[in-house]
Amino acid sequence: MFSAEDFAKALEQQDYEFSRGSVVTGKVETHESDGAYVDIGGKSAAFLPLKEASIEPDFVLEESLPIGTERKFLIVRDQDANGQMVISIRAMEIKELWERLRERQENGDVLEVTISGSNRGGVTADVSGLRAFIPRSHLARRVEDLNELMGNTINVAFLEVDEEKNKLLLSERIAARASAMSSLTKGELIEGTIASLKPFGAFVDFGGASGLLHIKQISKSYVSALGDVFKVGDPIKAVVLNIDDQKGRIALSTQVLEKYPGEILKEMPTMMAEAEERAKNVSKTLAEGDN
Repeated sequence: MFSAEDFAKALEQQDYEFSRGSVVTGKVETHESDGAYVDIGGKSAAFLPLKEASIEPDFVLEESLPIGTERKFLIVRDQDANGQMVISIRAMEIKELWERLRERQENGDVLEVTISGSNRGGVTADVSGLRAFIPRSHLARRVEDLNELMGNTINVAFLEVDEEKNKLLLSERIAARASAMSSLTKGELIEGTIASLKPFGAFVDFGGASGLLHIKQISKSYVSALGDVFKVGDPIKAVVLNIDDQKGRIALSTQVLEKYPGEILKEMPTMMAEAEERAKNVSKTLAEGDN
């Protein structure tokens, strides 16, 4: 016989299954202007607020969840005095989205996003309903006013995916570098601009990626100070000397384009104008060196 004690235990188990954070199966009973009532087998129908019905902003409740639809829901608020609970589909979709993003991060995937906001530190974008942040230092373009980038669509890679902290950081520079690393070849001529000057060399931005023009690779002649040759923002053509896939580094050289030691110091405009033709011979030499 099913005793009163058994009945009490069954009720306790039922309450446990209907606690916040539990996933339950329910059937849509009615539609309201602000949501829907769903039968999940509790004391009363659970309420699905319209804002909790989907992660998609253009979601139409009546079309996507017609009466009679049976599916799983997540309990996001415990039952009130009348035994009614609040349930959500959106919370489940967000959890699944974080899992997919973690997988994409592990796979080294690149995704396309549209810049929708900005602050002093960088710009923001929407990723399937999640707000993502791209730090200024991880943008491929250097601009003073980040508002100039509003509405731009860019390719980004993952920097950090942390569901607990609700933190999604992306990088355009990493995506650009990955693209460049996969398409560049040793001996190829690149065209870019001097991004920064360091005691050991100049960093060159090209196509969203960055390469190092070491001070020893600038000229066959000794270069005492980079400021004597370049300034930040100068256009430059250089040859890809080496590509380190593991460290993500690209080594460049202008030295190999010189006809005589110190030419870049004396006749840089001529050297740059003839760079394409000179690079053809350099490419052959570097290719032969690999064989």
